[in-house]
Amino acid sequence: MTRAAYSYRDDADVPDFADDQPLIVFDGECVFCSGWVKFVLKHDSERRYRFLAAQTPLGEALYRHYGLNERDYETNILIEGGRAFFKSDGTIRMVAGLGFPYSLAKVFRLLPRRLADALYEFIARNRLKIAGRQSCMVPTAEQRSRFIA
Repeated sequence: MTRAAYSYRDDADVPDFADDQPLIVFDGECVFCSGWVKFVLKHDSERRYRFLAAQTPLGEALYRHYGLNERDYETNILIEGGRAFFKSDGTIRMVAGLGFPYSLAKVFRLLPRRLADALYEFIARNRLKIAGRQSCMVPTAEQRSRFIA
């Protein structure tokens, strides 16, 4: 769902949060998604991303704000510059934001959006079969400052 930049600031149901850095909202109970967060933490040398589990009150409010089911986390959300990006668009932006060589992922923008999103949706629907569920990822003391509670 397309909305104006920073539209969540005008939504009384979305608690205030620090939005001065890109924020990745992810399914904290999915091994696959938590693995993705660990990958980003390892390769984000500029420490540009912050993270938020979708199962938090803020995560659920953001899912509702963008018209997504706050109990069915079939897309990560990237909030960058006040705008939300979903599915393949969000993922490509996240990977490209890690810098070289990951910035080469921008080439996937050449794929038709329907095809890229269909692939994303297939993986998202099957992620729990692929990797299973776990309890929420617990960041290390060093990583904790990059997570919004």
